Amino acid sequence: MIVLGFDPGTATTGFGVVESVNDVLRPIDVGVILTPSDMPTEERLLSIYNDVNTLLDKYNPDTVATERLFFDRNVTNALSVGRAIGVILLAVAQRGLPWMEYTPMQVKTSVTGYGGADKNQIQQMVVRLLGLAEVPKPDDAADALAIAICHAHSLKLKSIGMNQSRGHRKQKRLQP
Repeated sequence: MIVLGFDPGTATTGFGVVESVNDVLRPIDVGVILTPSDMPTEERLLSIYNDVNTLLDKYNPDTVATERLFFDRNVTNALSVGRAIGVILLAVAQRGLPWMEYTPMQVKTSVTGYGGADKNQIQQMVVRLLGLAEVPKPDDAADALAIAICHAHSLKLKSIGMNQSRGHRKQKRLQP
């Protein structure tokens, strides 16, 4: 299964592609989509959309995940990130791909086992889990890999849960 994770933003959108084979994660690609700050917003969004489509065409993922929009005080930044998420979702929806979003705490917990992990702890676990030589740069790229790892772990857990619930139903049917 190939998972494409995105850490959305208008200036910088991180992406990470991982493959899960027999419960082993393998990195395929990581990087960022950059748009210049002097470019009009609609052109920046079109650029992100086009680059996302290129990634979808190149890696043909089975599923896509993004980080859930979270903001405290900076509404302007939240709107910008929301727009980037929108164009990512448009490209994903046009292909009929399954998509999921995760809160920062869900990503931290999935990758490190601790929802209060700091950025360095997350990056070091990404390196360890994927067998990388170094932390991907910039941070948005490493974050996107963490989101992809989180989604792969989540799908594995859902699969285990579905298999267990199917087994329970069969057992109940067999009982007199």
